[in-house]
Amino acid sequence: MCGIFCGLSLSSAHVRWDKTVDAYLRRRGPDWSQDATVTGPDSSYSCLFSAHVLHMRGHLTPQPVQGDDGNILLWNGEIFGGLSVTPEENDTTVVSRRLSTCSSPSEILTVLSAIQGPWGFVYYQKAGDYLWFGRDFFGRRSLLWKYDAEIRALVVTSVAERLSAADRSSWQEIPAVGVYRVDLKAASEAGFVTFEIFPWAHAGNDVTTCCSEFTLEFVPGGCSAVVNQYGLTLISPVCPLNVSVPTSSHQIEVESGSHSSASDLEELLVSKMKNNEVKHLIDVLSEAVRRRVQSLPVGAPESSLLTHHHADIAILFSGGIDSMILAALADRHLPAHQPIDLLNVAFKRHNPKRQKESAKSVKRKPAGSRSEEAGSQTSSPFDVPDRLTGKAGLKELQDLNPGRPWNFVEINVTQEEVQKTRQERISHLVHPLATVLDDSIGCAVWFAARGVGVIVEDNNQRAFTSSAKVVLTGIGADEQLAGYSRHRVRFKMSGHEGLVQELAMELGRISSRNLGRDDRVIGDHGKEARFPYLDEDVVSYLNSLPVWEKADLSLPRGVGEKLLLRLAAKQLGLGPSAILPKRAMQFGSRIAKMEDSHEKASDKCSRLLPG
Repeated sequence: MCGIFCGLSLSSAHVRWDKTVDAYLRRRGPDWSQDATVTGPDSSYSCLFSAHVLHMRGHLTPQPVQGDDGNILLWNGEIFGGLSVTPEENDTTVVSRRLSTCSSPSEILTVLSAIQGPWGFVYYQKAGDYLWFGRDFFGRRSLLWKYDAEIRALVVTSVAERLSAADRSSWQEIPAVGVYRVDLKAASEAGFVTFEIFPWAHAGNDVTTCCSEFTLEFVPGGCSAVVNQYGLTLISPVCPLNVSVPTSSHQIEVESGSHSSASDLEELLVSKMKNNEVKHLIDVLSEAVRRRVQSLPVGAPESSLLTHHHADIAILFSGGIDSMILAALADRHLPAHQPIDLLNVAFKRHNPKRQKESAKSVKRKPAGSRSEEAGSQTSSPFDVPDRLTGKAGLKELQDLNPGRPWNFVEINVTQEEVQKTRQERISHLVHPLATVLDDSIGCAVWFAARGVGVIVEDNNQRAFTSSAKVVLTGIGADEQLAGYSRHRVRFKMSGHEGLVQELAMELGRISSRNLGRDDRVIGDHGKEARFPYLDEDVVSYLNSLPVWEKADLSLPRGVGEKLLLRLAAKQLGLGPSAILPKRAMQFGSRIAKMEDSHEKASDKCSRLLPG
């Protein structure tokens, strides 16, 4: 992973680039930093390329990569399939080598279309004076842009700094609808930038249709955008969503309240076991996890040579089904002696009265509930719902593989620390997003990914900091398998047809709603976010299934949503976690309870605004 920056000036005057963003870029890539500059004929334009590398694969490859042909590449990505990368190779070298052989736009698009994995890139193609940039199909790597019409300068960067209220609207996330090309000669002559779009498309789709969601509101002020005149597209790495719905004769009546106990729900799961679909999902998801936990740098020290507590892989861990399955599958593909860090975050509001009320609510939970069992031994103010289910999930994993060192990292965060860190760091990383939800998730993920907490062993607590550079996250499961409460609302109002439309929208907006923000927040610790549920093969398989094979929202919470994943959990040998209802991170970690307000998730968050 890297922090990349490209500044394009269309003025012959020397531009001093604002490098205040350097500190954020260096945190993303602490292993190597370097700049390169290109100047056009008669100084008609100039480009500054800056890269900050986090060494994640093969041998360290300095960036920007400059070829003998004059081409320059900034690459922030990982190749998990599509192009051949040997264990000794660095994928940056592979991409640079392949792009250097391309002489036409179609050849460049063919290379990019073949890559399976997350990426953001900037590429200067000397032949023709072109500047290419863009994000992968899902937008798993952050890329922002801004254009200053006064000095005729364009900036493309992994992360930006929130400056002032006046500047707040200037930065935007680059839409993950395709890749973009700037004709540098034409731009310097015209005095402004036109983005030529090469959109993502399913094979056979019309190029105009592919860009139907791309409107001028996403283009920086002072610039313009056009779909390329050749009708060329990137080929989508996933198959189209199956939009079929069952006939009325196959509709199932809602069984409200017909299953109430854990044993009833587990029996229901067993009765609905679909061996072929479940086996296939486990196979593709297991392979997705394998690719992400085994792609590590050549020469990376064995964990056992450090101490038995140091891990290469960490998981954002709540004990819910998404993170439990990732942990169970990671266990398959890592040597038995290597630890896995389970990062579990909890927030404590400075309000003694609220803490007493929270403790009472735990005691009021039904006898035999998983949260009650997990919390019966302690009354810590950090015993938030995700901490309780996390501890219960840890026990399941220990039963699944007692020989594995599972580092359950209790990350306890006070309100004072959140307020201080939000202003100093997190508000800049979340930027340009600015809702209450972005604040809650951004803060929760930042502290979780930092991995600074305690481990409790044999009733002894000791300080612990996760050394893992790879952080697995479960994002993408709810979006594809109808895990959110709004999916139930849509299903109740519009049936399967409405649910299909909702799921299509979820995956279509995940780049702008979630992934860019999460990449910036996790990357700030010099760690790389990896998303197994958004692996191309996993998404293609889930897209190929009719919606009723993935979820049955006529069934109760804890079973109907993400039904196929729950069946997979049972097949993998997991227990109570397979029937845990969905609980959003901001509520499970209790960060959403920190502020004295009745905010809506979609409201603009005043805490993220400049002071």
